[in-house]
Amino acid sequence: MEPEIVVAMVSLIGTLGGSLLGVLASSSLTRYRIEQLEKKVQAHNTLVERTYQLEGRMTEVEHDVRDLKSA
Repeated sequence: MEPEIVVAMVSLIGTLGGSLLGVLASSSLTRYRIEQLEKKVQAHNTLVERTYQLEGRMTEVEHDVRDLKSA
């Protein structure tokens, strides 16, 4: 085989291999970052639910205090 063809084939293999590894690394990093964001969103949603429950309890306490004052 001529040296130019060998160099071209080695370059093609190197380019394809590098591209494949780059895509795999990028995909892995993207997946990791999405998982971290999902954890943050879940923590936020839990906080919102707890705040909503506390607001409901505060309303009940306010009614109880109002009833005690009027009694």
